[in-house]
Amino acid sequence: MRPIYFLFLAMCLGFKTYAQPGFEYRQKLGFLLAHRGLMAHLPQAPAIAGEFSYIYRTSNKKPWHESYRQPLVGGTLFFGSVGNNQILGHFTGLYGFVELPIVKRKQYRLDFKFATGLGYTNKPFDPELNPENVAIGSRVNAMMCFALKQSWRFENYALTFGIDMTHFSNASYQMPNLGVNVPYLSLGVQKFMPNARKEKLPTALERPHFTYGFSAIVSAKEMNPKGVGRYPVLAAALFARKYLSPKAGLEASIDVIYKTSLLSHPSYPQAAGLDPLQIGVFIGYVQPFDRLHFIYGVGTYLRDVLQPDEPIYIRLGSRYAVRPNLDAFATLKTHYAKADYMELGLAYHFK
Repeated sequence: MRPIYFLFLAMCLGFKTYAQPGFEYRQKLGFLLAHRGLMAHLPQAPAIAGEFSYIYRTSNKKPWHESYRQPLVGGTLFFGSVGNNQILGHFTGLYGFVELPIVKRKQYRLDFKFATGLGYTNKPFDPELNPENVAIGSRVNAMMCFALKQSWRFENYALTFGIDMTHFSNASYQMPNLGVNVPYLSLGVQKFMPNARKEKLPTALERPHFTYGFSAIVSAKEMNPKGVGRYPVLAAALFARKYLSPKAGLEASIDVIYKTSLLSHPSYPQAAGLDPLQIGVFIGYVQPFDRLHFIYGVGTYLRDVLQPDEPIYIRLGSRYAVRPNLDAFATLKTHYAKADYMELGLAYHFK
C-alpha cells in the first residue's frame, strides 16, 4: 500500500501558498452503495461520519489562484462509519483537497470539491474472523472524495451544505477489493482567521502549450479468487498533452500493460507468452495547479486477448512536476467502480 501514500503527499506539496487560514467541521449522513450483487448483504445502517478540516483561502499570489478564482485548499481528518460497523468497521481518513468555485458571490459560493488521501478500517476481510467483508481486503486504503458544496459567509464565519461521494479501496493490492462507495449529505461551519499568513512560494513551472513523452509504471495486483497471490504489473505509455488554458488541458496516450498474474490464474490455464499483454488508447482531461496536475479520463483496449475485465477503463489521480521535464505520479486505474491497480511511475517530457 505504500504507493498510495504519494497521493496525499502530492496534494500537500502542490498547495503550499499564500492564504488566509481557517477551520471547518462537517457532520455527514449517508448510505452504502451496493454496486455489486455480492455486496447486497452489506448495507445495514445509515453511514454517519464527521470531518475536521484545516482550510486555506488563496489570495491571487500565484497565477493559478486567479485562474481558478481563489479556490479553497487544505487537509481533512475523516472519522465515522460507512453503513455496517459489524462487518466493514469504522473508518478513519486523512486527505488533501481543493474546492473550485462554480458560482461565487459576495456572501455565497458553490464549489466543486475533489480530494485524495488515505483511509483506515479496523475490520478488513479475514477468512476466519470476518469472511463477509467482500468489499475491503486491507486495513490501509486509498480514499477519494468528490462533492458539490454550498457556503454562506458572514464576515469570518460560514455555514456549508454539501453532497459528497466518498470512495475507499486498495487498488486490488490485496483481495477482496470491490471497494466502498458512500454518498453523503453534510452540514458544516467554517471559521477563518482575520489575517493572512505568508509562506514561502514554490517555484512556478512553465511548460510549452504542447508536450509529449513517455511514462513507465510499476505496480502489484492480487486477483480473485483469494489465494492466487500478488504479482507485479508492468506498464508503459507514449503520451501527448495540449494545454488549452492555465487551468485546462487534454492528454492522449497509447498504453501497454502486462499483468503477470494472468499467467498463474486458474481461469486462464492456457495463457502463455504475450497473452496477458493489453494495449489501450486513453483520452483524459488535465487540470493543472502549477506543479501539481490532476488527470481524469477514459480508455479502451485495442488488444485484450484474455479479457479479464470490461473493455473500458478509467484513470484518475495526481502528478507532480519534480523537474520541468519529469513528473512523478500516482493514478488509480479502474473498470467501472472496481479498482484494477494503482499506477506508480515517472513521466519524461521530450519537449
